[in-house]
Amino acid sequence: MKRFFKRKPLSLLHEEMKGENRLRRVLGPWSLTSLGIGCIIGAGIFVITGYAAAYKAGPALLVSFIVAGLACVFAALCYAEFAALAPVAGSAYTYAYATLGELAAWIIGWDLVLEYTVASASVAHGWSKYFQNFLGLLGLKVPGLVSAAPFDFDPSHGTFLATGSWFDLPALVIVAVLVIVLVVGIKESSRFNNAMVAVKLSVVLLVIGAGMFFVKAANWHPFAPFGWTGLSLFGQTVLGQAGPDGAPVGVMAGAAMIFFAYIGFDSVSTHAEEARNPQRDVPVGIIASLVICTVLYIAVTAVLTGMVPYNQIDVDAPVAAAFAHVGLPWVQFIVSLGAVVGITSVMLVLMLSQPRVLLAMARDGLLPPRFFAAVHPRFRTPWKSTILTGIMVGSMAALIPLGVLAELVNIGTLFAFVIVCSAIIVMRYLHPEAERPFRCPWVPLVPLLGIGFCLLLMFSLPPANWLRLAVWMLAGMLIYLFYGRQHSKLHSK
Repeated sequence: MKRFFKRKPLSLLHEEMKGENRLRRVLGPWSLTSLGIGCIIGAGIFVITGYAAAYKAGPALLVSFIVAGLACVFAALCYAEFAALAPVAGSAYTYAYATLGELAAWIIGWDLVLEYTVASASVAHGWSKYFQNFLGLLGLKVPGLVSAAPFDFDPSHGTFLATGSWFDLPALVIVAVLVIVLVVGIKESSRFNNAMVAVKLSVVLLVIGAGMFFVKAANWHPFAPFGWTGLSLFGQTVLGQAGPDGAPVGVMAGAAMIFFAYIGFDSVSTHAEEARNPQRDVPVGIIASLVICTVLYIAVTAVLTGMVPYNQIDVDAPVAAAFAHVGLPWVQFIVSLGAVVGITSVMLVLMLSQPRVLLAMARDGLLPPRFFAAVHPRFRTPWKSTILTGIMVGSMAALIPLGVLAELVNIGTLFAFVIVCSAIIVMRYLHPEAERPFRCPWVPLVPLLGIGFCLLLMFSLPPANWLRLAVWMLAGMLIYLFYGRQHSKLHSK
């Protein structure tokens, strides 16, 4: 049992940073903040907002964003301390290895694989809907047989429906294009992302500025049609009411749903090994991107639910459709174009992050290093795992509907945050002498609040998500027991 809880020394982490097989340090504070914004702003505003307002929280969704933002603030402060303490690839996986031991590290690493894969597929699905909406404005149309996943889920009735389509071709194509960009290099990917972030921030500000003149206070009544709670305990609703599918609805249920939109600051920490001055720049990137995006989320949600009654929001392309609803087709055109660009940057950052988690796990011997730790000799990117990521993301995006994907990724993200908040408390106890360029304030209060908020939101998710997480974790444990445990480099020393 001692092998399961053996920790990776901090000295070994720092030694790995000096190796020749590490990634290229080219990212500054602006690029890291841009990566965070690039990942956070996109799916939350342009896709998930409509779904969560229509089926989970109504206009009170802006309160849901505040609740989810609070949970993220506590987790972000913990991430920032770890990223400055151990600026290597791997994010929460690496932090867990140094504090809670190998088994916990494997569990969180396997969970991060789920988080980034499913999040990327969810965003690809949203990208496809906005892209098709944009083509429609130009009088073009994707053939129906390749325009959507073969089935969809209707939360209002709790049933699955056939769409008549074979697969989602646009989602598949954008994933393939991004894989090529990501293999070429981190600097090129960062520049591409910076350009897209500038475009979508302009569009978001346009949405707020133009939409505020069409807000009708009557659309905010009732403000919380689904209630203020929406808490469940492993599928049993304990506060609030349940929807037709048995899942809780209300402000807390809405927060659990849109939490998906906040995983961008998590991805910033996965790029610590590529930061020029990680001890300073990574905490800046994490906290700045989170604060900026939370403010924008609240503003856009208030405008969207004020422009269109919550039960009339288009769940596929909510923001663009809202301007069509008020008779502003030119804004609809710009928003659709900006959404396509903005959601592309979200996919870019998510698909940029996952291979770096796989890279860290392979370096430790928990995954086959010849494949997952292979760094391209010219581009200095984990090219093999990037291609594999693209195959997995493309397949899921083409075949699985948004509602199923979005809820699945949230439980993985929240679980990762719980582990990181717990690890901060353990690390302060184990290594109080370690140099901390950035210190999480008020430990253990802040980490405990992070753990509490995240568990609260986890319990607000539908029971099917707990089952899917359990199945995924069981598969991961089998891989660890039959491969990772036998090939762990930490145990061979």
